[in-house]
Amino acid sequence: MTTKQRYDTSLAWFAEHMPAAESELNFANPYQLLVAVMLSAQCTDKRVNIVTPALFEAYPTAADMAKASEEEIFAYIRSVSYPNAKAKHLKATAERLVSIYHGEVPDNIDDLQTLPGVGRKTANVVCAVIWQQPTMAVDTHIFRVAERIGLTTKSKSPLQTEKTLVKYIPESIIPKAHHWLLLHGRYVCQARKPKCDICGLKDCCRYYPSTLNA
Repeated sequence: MTTKQRYDTSLAWFAEHMPAAESELNFANPYQLLVAVMLSAQCTDKRVNIVTPALFEAYPTAADMAKASEEEIFAYIRSVSYPNAKAKHLKATAERLVSIYHGEVPDNIDDLQTLPGVGRKTANVVCAVIWQQPTMAVDTHIFRVAERIGLTTKSKSPLQTEKTLVKYIPESIIPKAHHWLLLHGRYVCQARKPKCDICGLKDCCRYYPSTLNA
């Protein structure tokens, strides 16, 4: 099967079986999504969704969070991974949003990456989810799934995977394709024990044949 055939087959399957794929983080505006995505680094969305309601009630805007101390922010996010570093980044990001961007979240990757604690993956997520821009955020799930299905071949980095996926996936569905691949990796094509028995992509998957001889 050619690379194009793998893309055509897998994207068609996702479109049919996961038409409403979307972020599992709870948010009401760009500021809340940015904060939630920053907190989700090496942490589950479920855990983030547990801590953000109280956090957003205490700091409903970037201006409110900018006025808080790192210790005060930490108290709300202590149960997520790396809470000390994230509290520091959240305060610094809030301060920059207020001082440079008038309290608004930038709508482009370059400006987003000037915010403390915001890397390319986080910036891509915000641009794709909020503004439906054709940006592909590659996390461990997407990196793994793309390689297993055969959408990438021996990719050496998330950036390389991102560039390959953006090259082959139609621009209009890139934001949704991000969620397709992420959710498939989270619930089906898991790292240690992929659930190949319930996967609908076995016919085009490059990894699946190797499981038959295991």
